[in-house]
Amino acid sequence: MESLTVPYIKGDGVGPEVTSSMMRVIDAAVEKAYGGPRHIDWLEVPAGGSAFEKYGSYMPDATVDAFRKYGLGIKGPLMTPVGGGIRSLNVYLRQTLDLYVCLRPVRWFKGVESPVKHPENVDMVVFRENTEDIYAGIEWEAGTPEAEKFYGFLRDAMGVTKVRFPETSAFGVKPVSREGTERLVRAACRYALDHNRPSVTLVHKGNIMKFTEGGFKKWGYELAQREFGDAIASGKLVIKDCICDAFLQNALLKPEDYSVIATLNLNGDYVSDMLAAQVGGIGISPGANINYDSGLAIFEATHGTAPDIAGKDVVNPCSNLLSGVMLLEHIGWNEAAGLIYDALERSFAEGCATADLARLMPNGKAMGTREFTNHLIGLL
Repeated sequence: MESLTVPYIKGDGVGPEVTSSMMRVIDAAVEKAYGGPRHIDWLEVPAGGSAFEKYGSYMPDATVDAFRKYGLGIKGPLMTPVGGGIRSLNVYLRQTLDLYVCLRPVRWFKGVESPVKHPENVDMVVFRENTEDIYAGIEWEAGTPEAEKFYGFLRDAMGVTKVRFPETSAFGVKPVSREGTERLVRAACRYALDHNRPSVTLVHKGNIMKFTEGGFKKWGYELAQREFGDAIASGKLVIKDCICDAFLQNALLKPEDYSVIATLNLNGDYVSDMLAAQVGGIGISPGANINYDSGLAIFEATHGTAPDIAGKDVVNPCSNLLSGVMLLEHIGWNEAAGLIYDALERSFAEGCATADLARLMPNGKAMGTREFTNHLIGLL
């Protein structure tokens, strides 16, 4: 593979800045690693606020089609549309393209300040289910005819009597399927074995939600035993589970006990951001949305659009950059990925970072976005 076309969404707010930084560093690392035979052809596709102004759509069909055609892509942060229609552009992409895994690796870089004593013990990869749970968006606003009708069904057809204040209640539905659980846990187990990671922990709230979260636990164990029984029997892979609130405590007290995490959508949202905080925050936390069956993958910055600092040359580009590194690893260009990891480690060890990180470092030297990007390129 000498050249690769990668569709990208520039993003809203600080999106253009972090995307430009990511592309410059990726291009320089690919050139350094391979000397010319390999390169990325970046293909910009519209989405977000600028797309709405130009095309009247926050997510034009042509953008979704481009991701399908090329099988991968990367995006900067996107605004949440105001009013009706698409609730979240990120959720829309995940559901439309059936990107059922939100993959969030969490690791510490030496030199980055952390609120915990031993951030070096945090080395986890979160497999968050991406298409089900309450993020499916099935809900009805309090006081609407739909909410009244739904409650009537619960009361009259299902015999539900536990709604405390039905006239002022909003309602939501939490779908969790065996198929959705199995494909997530399968992907997590395969990842653990392929990357020599010792365990997969099913994080759930099955003690309270016995048939949704409890079903996730039950189906996860059954899938693991059925398809990975030999690895489990040999001790190569350990499957365990943890109640989500206990996991949030344990991940602070003994993070070394956990390696690969498989969890549902809402739990995964909380868990991945909490873990990111232990290693320096979501500013250096990458992410990807992947369908491990089709191979389609879209990598993304995990932070928001931060409009208050947009265009001020201060934003930290590392979340989008590290997501680009994940893209390189996904296509097997590991030499280029390694160069970027090394450059980041050297930069942080020197105290060189954008202001959000540098202000907390004992020897911190705050750099603007462009200066920091140039510094990283110089370290490749």
